[in-house]
Amino acid sequence: MKVKFNIKETNVAIISTEEKYIDIAKKAIISARMDLEGFISRDPFFRITFEPYPPSKDMPDVVRRMVSASGKVGTGPMSAVAGTIAWLAVEEMKAAGAGYAIVDNGGDIAVLNDKVCYVGIYAGSSPISCKYAFEIEPRNDILGICTSSGRVGPSISLGDADAVTVFSKDVSLADAAATAFGNLIQSDFDYDIKKIESIIYENDEIIGSLVVRDEKVAFIGNIPQIVGADVSEELITKPY
Repeated sequence: MKVKFNIKETNVAIISTEEKYIDIAKKAIISARMDLEGFISRDPFFRITFEPYPPSKDMPDVVRRMVSASGKVGTGPMSAVAGTIAWLAVEEMKAAGAGYAIVDNGGDIAVLNDKVCYVGIYAGSSPISCKYAFEIEPRNDILGICTSSGRVGPSISLGDADAVTVFSKDVSLADAAATAFGNLIQSDFDYDIKKIESIIYENDEIIGSLVVRDEKVAFIGNIPQIVGADVSEELITKPY
């Protein structure tokens, strides 16, 4: 079953086999947001900085993960917020016994799938958009599939990519890296891709990345198989 759930800026699609897991995900999302909002109320700078934020022992888990991930790729901690919240929700679903649990937080996705699932590729006005999907093989651990764009959606990107998707078991890192890589896509696509390649090859926590700008596509590292698909835009979970 699939349920859409909104709380303030968080706009998610939650997918699982039983309603009880959906309810667990909702509670986890609310809890993570409360912890994050409490931290930001004490230090509003956390929300606006584009630079890595120093870690401290008293951080709540959601903040700690955001700080750790963004520090690895040189972005501000809010670059990892959506993926981190999705990750925490799926972790709670898994702990409760779910074998199939997906939380899509505005294109930043945490996946636990005991059967094959498909994640569509949405890249704005690019000719490949909504025509292909990633085929995610069954797994017993959580995978992060996070996307950033300089052309689609309200999230801040300093680059010019239609879509940059990053895969990592650290969902917070997948989210932060998608932002970092998206920032690198400027005028020289081939040169910018080489910079992303060097980062991925130096960080074994990042599995791979797909980068799309107009008709150009780059495959970096190890990404899931891509198959032809007719992806409806109605299935896309868009942030506000």
